Parts: sequence; C-alpha cells; structure tokens
Amino acid sequence: MIPFSPPRIDEQIINAVTEALKSGWITTGPRTKELEKQISNYCGVNNTLCLNSWTNAVELFLRWYGVGPGDEVIVPAYTYAATANIVLHCGASPVMADVDQNALMDLDSVQRLISDRTKVIMPVDIGGLPFDYPALFQLVKNHTDSFGFNPRSAAQEKMGRILILADAAHSFGASLNGVKAGKMADVTGFSFHAVKNLTTAEGGALSFNLPAAFDSAEVYRELAIKGLHGQTKDALSKMQAGAWKYDIIEPGYKCNMTDIQAAIGLVELSRYDSETIPRRKSIVQLYSKLLEKYDWAKLPVFKNERMESSYHLYMLRIKGASEIERDEIIRKVALAGVSVNVHFLPLPLLTCYKNLGFNINNYPGAKAFYENEISLPVYYDLSDDQVQTVVNEIAKAVESSLN
Repeated sequence: MIPFSPPRIDEQIINAVTEALKSGWITTGPRTKELEKQISNYCGVNNTLCLNSWTNAVELFLRWYGVGPGDEVIVPAYTYAATANIVLHCGASPVMADVDQNALMDLDSVQRLISDRTKVIMPVDIGGLPFDYPALFQLVKNHTDSFGFNPRSAAQEKMGRILILADAAHSFGASLNGVKAGKMADVTGFSFHAVKNLTTAEGGALSFNLPAAFDSAEVYRELAIKGLHGQTKDALSKMQAGAWKYDIIEPGYKCNMTDIQAAIGLVELSRYDSETIPRRKSIVQLYSKLLEKYDWAKLPVFKNERMESSYHLYMLRIKGASEIERDEIIRKVALAGVSVNVHFLPLPLLTCYKNLGFNINNYPGAKAFYENEISLPVYYDLSDDQVQTVVNEIAKAVESSLN
C-alpha cells in the first residue's frame, strides 16, 4: 500500500518531542518562541505568531482587523472550505473569484468583484504555487486611486486600502521574484497540519509584512493576547520570579501553539531546505519525466523564471476525462493499493455554499480544473520505485477508463 501523505516521524522528531516532555514545558514556552523567530528569519519578516491552526490564526487576524457584518472578503472558488468558513465566522461575506488554468485566483475575476465593501483579498497558493502578488498589489492600488477605500475599523483606516492576505497553507518555502512566502503579501497564513511539507502535527502561523504605518511587533503582541483569552501574560511570562499577576483585557480566544508542537516544527525547519524541499522536488520531477509521454497527462507547473513552488502537491489533470471517469480512475488506482486524492471540491459544490446561493456553473475555471484533477502521493519517504508504481497504476487506470 502506498499512502498519500504520511508525516515524517523519525528519531530526530521523537527525540525532540521527548526532550520537550522532559523539560516540563508542554504548553506555549521557549520552543514556540524560538520557532517564531526562526520562521521570521526564514521568511525575511520581523514577526511571526505561531498558533494552533491556519484556521484560527487567520480568523484571529480578520477579527483583529475589524472584518465583520457588511464586509466582503474575496476568496477563490477553488480552495479548501477553511478559506471561506472563517469569513462567515466573522459575520462577513465571502465573495468567490474564479481560477485560471493553474487553479490560482483569476485577476480579471477579482477586478470585477471588488466593491466598496471589500476589505480583504485572500489568494490561495494552491499546491504550493505562489500567486502573482505584485500584480494583485497593482490592481488594488489602481482601484484605490480610482475609487478610494471605505474603512470600518482603526486598522483598516491605517491600511488605507484593501488588505492582501495570503492563504499560504501549501506554500511554505515557495518563492516569487526571489521573495519567500511570508513576505509576498501584507499578512501570510501558514498551515503546519500533519500532511503539510513542514508539520507541527497541527498548527499554523501568521507572518507580518504590513506597511510602515503598522508596528508589526505591536500587532504580534495584540494578537498573542487575543489568542490566549485576552490574557496579558502567557505561561512563560508568568513563570518569571514574582510575575504571576496578569490581566484579561478582552474576552479573547484559545488558540496558542504548544512547545510539543513547536519541538516538531523546529526539527522540520532545520532540515527543510536541505532535505525536505530537495526530496519533494526530486519526486515531482520524476513524476513529470514519467508522465510526459502520455497524451492524456496535463502536468502541473512548479517553476519558471519568476517563481518556484514549495512542491506540496502534484496536481495531475487527465485531459478529456469527465468527473465520473476521473472518479473511476481513482477507484481503480485505490484497488491497486495506491492512495490518491482530489484537491479540492470547489466551494460552490459544497452544501454549505450551495445553500448560500453559490452555483458552480458561475465558475467555469474551477469546474473544469476540478473535474479531471488527481493529486498524486508526495512525501519525504516515497521512493523512486514507488513513484514508478504510482505512474504505472495511473496509466493502467486511465487507459482502461477512457478507451
């Protein structure tokens, strides 16, 4: 059996977690703070806040930024539900843009959707492929110059334009014009879920690249408080001699990262560029080499003169396959002992969003990409022989299903 994306659990990870347990720090402590510093250094930003998931991290920021009822956040129709769910959690309205041939949010679609209610645009770096953030910043500037901006909070007034928030759940380590994910947008949300390139079992982070009008250290501090019940001191601060006393300055949330999680993340980050990315890159290159001979295989893009992916997903498309045929291919491959996946069910196909009036037929790009997409296994311990097996089983299933 070839699994889809198991985490890399080796002696280094086990020893790091054991050391964290023995240290007595199993909640937020020195390892979490160190991971924040190292991620900031890696991404080239001043401040990063680690929390317990991408979802809670980005929702926390939206709430801090003042996104609420009457506001709109533009998201792609092709993404995991969390991207839009958090907008609904805040009482705001997700507005869905269609996607291009790489499943990245289509800029022309975005331009048509911007209104005086738009407070945030949230592109998704699907599969690890970075979105064209410079083009989006220019679009936002042009819109602001022509139509102004309608802020509804102090933070929005300070921003003075639509904020660009990167859903980089897939793209830790990706680059565009020599800039790493984390510094491409105003704010970036990372996921460290178990299937991600860099995992902390569960976890997420916010990296801040806000304009000069903002003090990113102060934003970090405010969000850290908001993410710990509004408490002015975390456990590490309270352990200092005589420093037990704290205050609750608002009814906050509970979404801090633990040192057990951070222990895993520190190991993963220490070998990310030297081991993780090179191996994933090698795997996707081998897939492309083996698949390029098949007329039915539409291969994903990972690198060009401007950008390089994080090699998170291998999103193969089967030319000419219908959704029913794609599902039959997946069934046959699974029976052969190979786990594959589909990324993702577009939001308008989900009951929650259908009930809100979204219709997949209004998003032809998302519909076309979804109908014949199959994500192939990519993980550190996947061998070259297993890659060959995956391709062999995909080819057999395709040729028996389409002919």
